[in-house]
This record gives sequence, structure tokens and C-alpha cells, in this order.
Amino acid sequence: MSTSRVHAVVMAGGAGTRFWPASRERLPKQFLPLGSDPDESLLAATVRRINPLVPNDRVWIATGAHLREPTYVALPDVPKVNVLAEPIARNTAPCIGWATWAIAQTDPDAVIMVLPSDHFITDEPGFRSVIARALVPAAKGFLTTIGIVPTRPDTGYGYIELGEEIGNGDRRVARFVEKPNRQVAESYLAGGKHLWNAGMFFFTARAMKEAIATHLPELRESLDAVFAQGGGDDVVAKYFPTMPKISIDNGIMEKATNIAVVPGDFGWSDVGSWESAWELAHRDAQGNALPPGAIAIDSERNLVRDMGSAAGKRVFALVGVSDLVVVETDDAVLILPRSRAQDARMVVDQLKARGECKT
Repeated sequence: MSTSRVHAVVMAGGAGTRFWPASRERLPKQFLPLGSDPDESLLAATVRRINPLVPNDRVWIATGAHLREPTYVALPDVPKVNVLAEPIARNTAPCIGWATWAIAQTDPDAVIMVLPSDHFITDEPGFRSVIARALVPAAKGFLTTIGIVPTRPDTGYGYIELGEEIGNGDRRVARFVEKPNRQVAESYLAGGKHLWNAGMFFFTARAMKEAIATHLPELRESLDAVFAQGGGDDVVAKYFPTMPKISIDNGIMEKATNIAVVPGDFGWSDVGSWESAWELAHRDAQGNALPPGAIAIDSERNLVRDMGSAAGKRVFALVGVSDLVVVETDDAVLILPRSRAQDARMVVDQLKARGECKT
């Protein structure tokens, strides 16, 4: 299908606490170069890889008001008026609803894709091919998502159970499944009827507005009021805090009946922790991902990230250690086993409890 009416909404408001100390409240993980390119942030990579389908003037960024300026810096070619800065986080349903209403003001027949800002894709042409497929049922009125073909029995993802085929290998969604235990995840992998839920959505503006009116009428009322009163920052600040705090999954996708899923297999990672960063990084023969000039003696499978303002001026030396994460910034150093990479967020909890500003 033609992409001339396609708009992209990139959700870029997360906190990224599992990437402390590099990710902070004022500069969370989507602004960091955590993929394979040390010079490209995850957010910039997200926008770049969809540019062949959607030009910058039809790219919209949904973020927090405190991240407005970093977003302008990260994406200088995206119009500033396309940055939707939420005064308070209310989860993904209000976020997607606001973007949908904003786009529909000038393009009521728009087809909209919604993508997270902090994912990594290995096969970018393959990714764009799957997006093009997903836009087809979306244009027909389906609320469409991409499901990732699972490669392991992962308990960290929600799953999508496949329903009947609707053509071209695309399927209806039978149901969405919360994160399973190990035994259930293994059965899903063996059965071949479940995909990982990657949080990507495709729909027409009309279909999403109708779905919100049906399933979240209080959200529709607030969004109608915002745009009836001009949609300015002061109006958004008045109404946004009153909107229901609910995800698009729980608020819409799990309730609607016209849900389609397109399987995707394009080297996807949600870059969920420093473990993911190690997996994506260039590694030496011993599996170490190190900054230039680092020394590793009898050390294997370590990740070292030098992310302070003096990056490149220090020598990192590892002797006799394996499977560690070491991250240095100007005001903090994190050291933990790679197997506990998810627990970096526990440090943030401790710092908040102590009232410190290193979060």
C-alpha cells in the first residue's frame, strides 16, 4: 500500500532505570547509544530506520515534558510541533490517544504506526518489510500489532496467541497472555502458536478513535476537550492528569475484537538491561565488550562502558574476572554480575529512598 498517509508515533518517555548510572531521569535510556553503533542513540536509530517509509514531517514523538529539550537535540530534523510533551506520565493509552487526536486534526484518514523508542533491530530492511505488511490490515480497519517469532522460552515478555488466518500469513489475535512462568513459556515455544508482544501497533486514526470511544469513553471525553480548547500546553496540562492511567494493551487491545497480528523475525531486541547491551556490542575473542585501550587478562564475557565526560582518558583493566558489568559516569560507577543486570534498578530505588539526586 502507499505510505503517503502513514504517520509514525515514537513513544519516548520511559525512565530506563535498568540502565543506571548512564540512564537518568533527565536523560533516560532512549537517548543513549546502547545498540551496536556507539554514536547513535536508540531514539535516533528508531526514527532513522523508518525514514524510508515515513518522512520526518510525519514522525511524532510522545515524551515527557522534562524531556522536550533532549528530544529536540536528538532529533533535529523532526518538527518541534510534532513533539508531544506529556505533563505527567499516564501510561500508553493516553499517550497513543493524544497522538491519534493530534494527527487526525489535519489528516483524519491517517494510518498510524506506534513504535517504542528503545528497541534494537538487526535486519532493518526485514523490519520495514514487516511494517509494510502490518499497514495493510491496519488500513482495512484492524487494530494491528507485530508479534516477534520467539527464539527461546522467555519469561520476561508477554505473548500473543494466534487465531485464525486473515490472509497473507496474518492472523487474528486469539488473546494476549501475561508474562508466563518457565514451563508455560516452554510450551508456547514448542507449540508454535504464540509470539512475543513487542508493543508495536498499527491502525487508522478513525479505528483508534472509535476503539477509545467504545472502551475508554472517559479518555475520549478528555481528548475531545483538549482539542476543542485548542490543544495548547496549558490545556493539555489541565486535562492530561485526569486521564485514566492505563496501557493500550489493557485498555484497548485486550478488549477489542478486530485485532490482527503480523509475525516478525528481524533480529529484534528490547534492549532491556545491560545484559542486552553486552549481547549487542562488538566483543573480542574472549567475549569482552570493552572501550578502546582497555586491558583484559584472564577475563571473559565482561561489559565495560566508559560513559563519562572524560571517556577515553582512563584505562580500564580487568584481571581474572568474568561475566561482569562495569559502567562509569562522571558521578557514579556500577559493578554487578551480568546475570543480575536487571537489578541495576534496585540502586535507583535505594538512591531515591536516600533522597539523592543521582537518579
